[in-house]
Amino acid sequence: MAADRGAPHSTSVVVIALNEGEYLRSTVENLQATLPADAEILVVDDGSEDGSTEFLKTAGTRVRMARAGGLGVARARNWGARQTTGEVLVFADAHITLPHGWLPPLLDALTQSRVGAVAPAIFDVSTTGTKGFGLYLTGPDLHARWLPRSGQCPHPAPILPGCCLAMRRDVFDATGGFDAGLLSRGGVDNELGIRFWLLGYELLVVPSVSVGHLFRPRSPYEVKWTTYLHNALRLAFVHLSQARIDKVMRALAA
Repeated sequence: MAADRGAPHSTSVVVIALNEGEYLRSTVENLQATLPADAEILVVDDGSEDGSTEFLKTAGTRVRMARAGGLGVARARNWGARQTTGEVLVFADAHITLPHGWLPPLLDALTQSRVGAVAPAIFDVSTTGTKGFGLYLTGPDLHARWLPRSGQCPHPAPILPGCCLAMRRDVFDATGGFDAGLLSRGGVDNELGIRFWLLGYELLVVPSVSVGHLFRPRSPYEVKWTTYLHNALRLAFVHLSQARIDKVMRALAA
């Protein structure tokens, strides 16, 4: 069921949820407490079976829900964005913790026309002292690893974490957002990073903002190895040269 877009907003937050348990309510309440009054929150339920979205029926007018079914992360983000009206889109996981004042620094970094997307620093809520400032690909196996801090000001990163990522709507419309050819989850943010850089956009990490993310040892829904393989090969065949494709295929076959 598609959500009613309603009146325009300056910022729209699109939260993708699938069997999130109690974490979804915590994330939504956190967003409500830290967003300005004119922002909207849309939760895209991508087929939850655990009852975790039931509370949204009485969550208030600032939060809306749109039910999808098995779209996967990339397509659910795109579909949700098209149900909203914000000039700025924030894509968020359903298991994050945001501090007060997190949004204005991200908006400031987006004022530069060459900037395609921005993200905060990310820390693991289950550990102390672990924090990443964007990511990079370690080699032809296309595995991503966190980067250390690089100064006090917003700085470029090859890949931004999609657990909390902001872009202007004009950039979303111009690029098509996330690659709808990617399945379920795995490598979605890698593809966006490579494509945006190839299109001439910069991706910035805003180190003054730190957002907590729950890194779960097990997914609350099944993700097959073949899905990860599909997404990695799609990234390679769409964006890389033949020589690099050959390296990726050898690495993934090892």
